Amino acid sequence: MPRPERPSYSTREVANLLRALDFGSSIAEQDRLLESARVETSAFADLLNDRVDLVPGTKGSGKSALYRIFVEFLSDPLFADRRVIVAHGSKAYGDPTFHAYQEEFEKLSEDDFVTFWCVYLISLVRDQFLLCNNYDGLFVHERGAVGSIVAKCRAAKIPPLDQGRSLSDVIAWALVAVSKLRPVAKYRIPDETWLFTVDSVESEPPDDDLSTKQSTSIGMIPSKVAEIKYELELLLDRIGHSLWLMVDRLDELFARRSAVETRALRGLLRTLRIFESPRIRVKVFLRDDILSQVSTGDEGFTALTHITARQADTLRWSEEQIMSMVVRRFAASPAVAKFLGIDKDRINASREYREACFYRIFPPKVHSGENQSSTLRWIYNHVADGNRVVTPRDVIDLLERARQRQVDDLSGDLDGSVDCLIGSNAIRYGLEQLSLRKRDTYLKAEFPHFWSYIERFIGGKTEFDDVVLEMMFGKDWKKIVDNLVGIGVLEERRKYYGVVYRFPFVYRYGLELTQGQA
Repeated sequence: MPRPERPSYSTREVANLLRALDFGSSIAEQDRLLESARVETSAFADLLNDRVDLVPGTKGSGKSALYRIFVEFLSDPLFADRRVIVAHGSKAYGDPTFHAYQEEFEKLSEDDFVTFWCVYLISLVRDQFLLCNNYDGLFVHERGAVGSIVAKCRAAKIPPLDQGRSLSDVIAWALVAVSKLRPVAKYRIPDETWLFTVDSVESEPPDDDLSTKQSTSIGMIPSKVAEIKYELELLLDRIGHSLWLMVDRLDELFARRSAVETRALRGLLRTLRIFESPRIRVKVFLRDDILSQVSTGDEGFTALTHITARQADTLRWSEEQIMSMVVRRFAASPAVAKFLGIDKDRINASREYREACFYRIFPPKVHSGENQSSTLRWIYNHVADGNRVVTPRDVIDLLERARQRQVDDLSGDLDGSVDCLIGSNAIRYGLEQLSLRKRDTYLKAEFPHFWSYIERFIGGKTEFDDVVLEMMFGKDWKKIVDNLVGIGVLEERRKYYGVVYRFPFVYRYGLELTQGQA
């Protein structure tokens, strides 16, 4: 589509506009524009229509945004229009409640984690559904059934979150249980059914508020969950409703690619089988590398096909979707929409119109020259990680820094004119700041166990072959490099003379790299 002649805007007006602009936040929990400027991906439609339970995606790809849309904005419509009850788990990034128990988590086996997640999810069922005043009207003729299920929760010694209980209480209880009570024989989930075979022994249980003592065992908790699930299904059938347990960011509670993370998430995925039901759905949002991680090792993961049968397509954002997100966020500002003459209805209806709006905001290219890519393509390629993944979070971060830089640049010439809201210099500055942020808050903060390898590249070149990498890391170089490729800090590329590894643009400035091969 030929672009029209570039307009001319007063720098004073643009500077004032950008100062007041709220572009939203890259952190889903803090994003005020999440609902009004949302882009509905295929995963959104699949979740809404209950076609998927597992939503994979890389960090910043929109998993938590999708979770928040359903929990905060769609729970009432789902209840009213589709007879779906939404209960939800921990959503706070870096939840200190979980991190307070990291040492205890390190001691848990995979079977222990199954018990832990059972306690966690049943607590959600009871406290956000069975004992929630919002649903009293559904239970007018079902008081006995509700009482029976609650009694079974009590028999399983699952502590309530109400009456002064907190999430910390539930976690503490579960951890005490799994540390003190070990089954003589493991319980097993057969491949084709949710039923259990359980061998357990009576043992001294943990204290519930250090006051109640009954004979129980760790193996009894999953078996009692099966009983609770059976009665819960009957109740839901009678009232004609479904229950969705939505759980986000559990994969961010443990050191990434660590042994404890593998055990915890294998336990979580096994727990999904326990709750498998047409009336009860556990909808989990996980990083996209989790499934490959949990299926490795000597034991494998025989039930994985049952879980992936209801898996959404990995959250990946195309250029078109990124452009749509950016335009919607700018247009969410009434002042910007009025200044640029943006018709919000046409944004929803026409790709050509969205593109025209995009290039009222940005220049046609970041770098001049006939063979240079368009601004949209440049942003998309320079934000992509080594796995060619582009996330909304990184794009929002880049553009927010670019907005701040543009205001500073315009302040020196308030009587001039410009042909876009955010120019090329500001966009390049936004990439530099994004690169520094990803070095500190992503690579160093989330992969401290890999940082000693990554920092050896600082100040060097952008591309390496196997000979150089073996000189750097010795005989284990391939395992180290594969891990760095897995987290997206390196990109594997095949050339006519062999394989090379290079750093994507998004990490180059932060690691002080110079273009070229080492």
